[in-house]
Amino acid sequence: MQYFDVFNGDADGICALQQLRLAEPRPEARLLSGVKRDIGLLAQVVEESDTSFTVLDISLDKNRDSLHKILTAGRANTVFYADHHYAGDLPDSEGLIAHIDPQPLTCTSLIINQLLEGKHALWAIVGAFGDNLDESAEQLAHQQGIEGEALAQLKETGILLNYNGYGASLEDLFFDPVDLFHQVHPYANPLDFYADAEALQVLKNGYQSDMEQALSFDPLHQDSTGRVYQLPAQAWSRRVAGVYSNTLARQKPELAHALLTENTDQSLRISVRAPLNNRNGADVLCRQFPSGGGRAAAAGINALPADQLDDFIRAFSEQFCSSNAS
Repeated sequence: MQYFDVFNGDADGICALQQLRLAEPRPEARLLSGVKRDIGLLAQVVEESDTSFTVLDISLDKNRDSLHKILTAGRANTVFYADHHYAGDLPDSEGLIAHIDPQPLTCTSLIINQLLEGKHALWAIVGAFGDNLDESAEQLAHQQGIEGEALAQLKETGILLNYNGYGASLEDLFFDPVDLFHQVHPYANPLDFYADAEALQVLKNGYQSDMEQALSFDPLHQDSTGRVYQLPAQAWSRRVAGVYSNTLARQKPELAHALLTENTDQSLRISVRAPLNNRNGADVLCRQFPSGGGRAAAAGINALPADQLDDFIRAFSEQFCSSNAS
């Protein structure tokens, strides 16, 4: 039997896998990840046979065809799948164990924390903070007796791990997510990782520099429902897109937010955050456009044709006007 761990390259994916592999070490497992938007990861492993897959924090809906091939090839493959994105109908297969919860106040790290009955809850707190689920993270931290400086360190760790996951390619990132997981894994306690890890200092310096540049930009569009920003087509802006979107959402929790960056083919990569006061509709909006998807609170479009920008802004305003009305 072979083992494959497939995980999203952001904080939530890394922290979900960290909890599982602390609880059930599997050093022989091969690891597969990528930038946060590289969500079609299962397409890279459909030829594997006699393999036990663990799949974390990538949309089942976006990997449906690849998952079907893995499960129906008659080669004794099994899949453990945990995620919080829109999934659609789950495949009917004895080889699939799925824990899918798309509720807007959960994430994959919190799903794994429940399955492990809180065995490595501090890493779940880090993952939740990375996914901008501060309220959920703080609630779990309170249950664990974590407060003050320790809580602030867990939050910063989540933000920085999440920051590393954004980019158009691995070349935009400071660390390949697989390499970053290897640096995280020796630490059962994320507070020790915060104190010791050189990688975190590298990410902290990059984060501060990139955020200073991002915060100097004014909105491209704003109305009573939300704000739309555009950053230049540079590596720093692709890296900072996720954490900058989360920061904007925290600034104005009653508004929706969208952040645009230009791809090399002049299409637009878009990150969308629903209002924190009503965490719904981001996935519905983004699925209206090719290459769009995500979850109710936070979603995105990988490659919007530039000539559809006005259509997107119109749909953005209509979606969150409707969400606010409901």
